Amino acid sequence: MAMQFNTPVAEPLPTAATETPSILRLRRDRNPMSRVPVQPLQHQWYLRCKIVADFVLAALLTIPALPIVLLVALAVKLTSRGPVFYTQTRVGKGGRLFSILKIRTMIHNCESLTGPRWSMPGDPRITPVGWFLRASHLDELPQLLNVLRGEMSLVGPRPERPQFIPDLEKALPSYRQRLNVRPGVTGLAQVQLPPDTDIDSVRRKLAHDLYYVRHLSPWMDVRLIACTAFYAMGVPYWLIARCLGLPVSSEIERSVRDLVSEAAPLASRTRQSA
Repeated sequence: MAMQFNTPVAEPLPTAATETPSILRLRRDRNPMSRVPVQPLQHQWYLRCKIVADFVLAALLTIPALPIVLLVALAVKLTSRGPVFYTQTRVGKGGRLFSILKIRTMIHNCESLTGPRWSMPGDPRITPVGWFLRASHLDELPQLLNVLRGEMSLVGPRPERPQFIPDLEKALPSYRQRLNVRPGVTGLAQVQLPPDTDIDSVRRKLAHDLYYVRHLSPWMDVRLIACTAFYAMGVPYWLIARCLGLPVSSEIERSVRDLVSEAAPLASRTRQSA
């Protein structure tokens, strides 16, 4: 059954100058899993250098990505109504809100009647070209601009929409820990797991995100970027993991068992988001 978020406990905080939302206020929780920060076990210095490395690499990747984006944009424009690109509010490091840039893969104004929803298997809102873009992850290429702005990293947890975080925090007390680092265009969860469908799938992704935070290192990022390129070409993750020495889901969930508990029951039904 789909889940619906209708009892938010976190609200965007307005800035003093513009009174526009800029930061998501995270709910206060006495659970020790949400109080003790999850940090890299080694390579703490890399956190300070990562934003510079991301900017340089994103700038280099933008050069070959630009003609691909133009071709994809033309295909989207010729096959469906509406704008080629769209922006959507997401939650970044520390709860800061930003606008993510993506190529549209669904019909225009697909949430006008249903409201925010996760994508579902066989989702009728996805266009024929959109299915290809999602499978190849080409719709994510415009997010290189978010990396250049410093809002995202090339590698990190997937940025979530602010409408869903309050209930996810209630169900998974350590969920806020994934906000200790900037969200990523790709990541350990993105190359292994399908899109979220229920609270258990969110719990599994959270385990992958927290494992990544704990084992954050330059070598981990290099392997995940290479993994993403092979994954986009259709190479199965288990083969890539064996070649590059990346962890598989069973190993990851055992490693962070102390951080990710079973999902608590939600008082309200939740709604799946695009």
